[in-house]
Amino acid sequence: MKTYFLAVLLLPWTRPSTAFAPHPVSTRWCKTRLPVFSSGNGDGARRKKKSLSDRTPKEAVTLVQDILKAALEAGPRAGPARTLQAYRAFATTTQEFLPKLLSQPSSIALPVVLRTFFERMGATYIKLGQFIASSPTLFPKEYVVEFQKCLDQTEPLPWSTIKEVIEKELGPISKTFSSIDQKPLASASIAQVHVATLKSTGEEVVIKVQKPRIDECLQADLGFLYVSARVLEFLQPDWERTSLSAVAGDIRQSMLEELDFEKEARNTIEFRRFLQDNQLLKQATAPRVFTELTTRKVMVMEKLNGVSLLDQDTISQVVQDPEMGTNTILTALNIWSMSVTSMPWFHADVHAGNLLLLEDGRVGFIDFGIVGRISEKVFRSVTELSAALVANDSKGMAQALCNMGATDEQVDILKFSQDIDRVLKRLNGVETQVSVSAMADGSVTGRIDVDDTEITNLLLEIVEVTENNGLKLPREFGLLVKQSLYFDRYLKILAPNVDVMNDSRVMIGGKSRDLVNGEDGPINGEPINGNRIVIDV
Repeated sequence: MKTYFLAVLLLPWTRPSTAFAPHPVSTRWCKTRLPVFSSGNGDGARRKKKSLSDRTPKEAVTLVQDILKAALEAGPRAGPARTLQAYRAFATTTQEFLPKLLSQPSSIALPVVLRTFFERMGATYIKLGQFIASSPTLFPKEYVVEFQKCLDQTEPLPWSTIKEVIEKELGPISKTFSSIDQKPLASASIAQVHVATLKSTGEEVVIKVQKPRIDECLQADLGFLYVSARVLEFLQPDWERTSLSAVAGDIRQSMLEELDFEKEARNTIEFRRFLQDNQLLKQATAPRVFTELTTRKVMVMEKLNGVSLLDQDTISQVVQDPEMGTNTILTALNIWSMSVTSMPWFHADVHAGNLLLLEDGRVGFIDFGIVGRISEKVFRSVTELSAALVANDSKGMAQALCNMGATDEQVDILKFSQDIDRVLKRLNGVETQVSVSAMADGSVTGRIDVDDTEITNLLLEIVEVTENNGLKLPREFGLLVKQSLYFDRYLKILAPNVDVMNDSRVMIGGKSRDLVNGEDGPINGEPINGNRIVIDV
């Protein structure tokens, strides 16, 4: 199966308030939004390197204000506690790796050491590791691959601790719930989840409970990271070109947003409304949120009964009923694709654990704590990239990526397009193996070992080729494409015989192919109403 399905998945033709106006690709050289500084005779010249003496008093005052703000947000208790944990994590990690470093230095990989240290540092650094793993446009390849192993699974807190949080946020448990399973359904770095029964209706729900003082911990750690980046840039002004503090600020904002369960609840409600408005609730759903029982630290929602999209039970069902697998993944793909083009944000964490095959046959979307937002510029460039991908136009793809990224040098479009050609051949050669077994009772089961690093490596190849040609892509593009590569894997596993480029069940930008091909008339690159183009795939 060709990975050109990415073009179908990402090609929205138009987005509200966005016109598709492809950039010309006739030129060999591309310049993007960061200027190329040149001398009077037209020859390229590097800009003057800034130093600490170039800093103004106003910049110094702003830095001090940022440091004080970070200290106030962290609170008085978090600093000493985090210092003690950092000491223990550092000591344990050093004890583990120092003998190997002294005896066989070449056997020690820094990403492995750092990932181990992060896991021992707890919640903030586990989430930071996951941020690194999901941001191949920002971090080196070896770190992105290694931090894929940074598991967000922790020992559950005692029920007495969780009960205290619930009652502090919602009042006495006996008033709202007739029962709560004291054994958690899941426990992660920030929260743990318990199954409960509502007293008023007898409905089974799940309660997501934020772990005590985790907000103080994250505020302290993230504040330290951000302030450190700001100080480094202040002392070395030329480092501002690396956007170090901007990356730290992005990490900080993204991770702190996950602490606000009311925001996650709003995202979930908005996604359900999207499904309802498009008459999709018979095909898919998201948990119904009980807003009257939801606060910043506790979220109560409907319990969806189902299994992960790549659970062993799901694979076994697909082996016995291939059509069921095909319908399931195409439903998930079409709905996610439609949401990208219709909503102001998209679900940015569609790994198999967040897509469920429900007992009633529907697809369940869960965990809306991480969402992505695409700027109009990036969305327009993605549209151009998709059209070029459909046409197998590597030069057009190079130009689209050039339009999307940032650089301080000229980009050779011809060389870039040749590099992209090599990546496309690599993408099209990836296949997934499914093991099928016949049981003694005559039933058939299926099993697959899912390796998410393969998905990451495919995306890293795109990023590496782009950066080797002098471009830096925005993080939201990496997030978007990574979700697309997840779906590529699901298609190969659950619907290996589907040709997404020609199958009428695969929607284009949220519309059926018949509608796209029939409502607008001209196709194959001819302008429609002066502001958009439709390409017949």
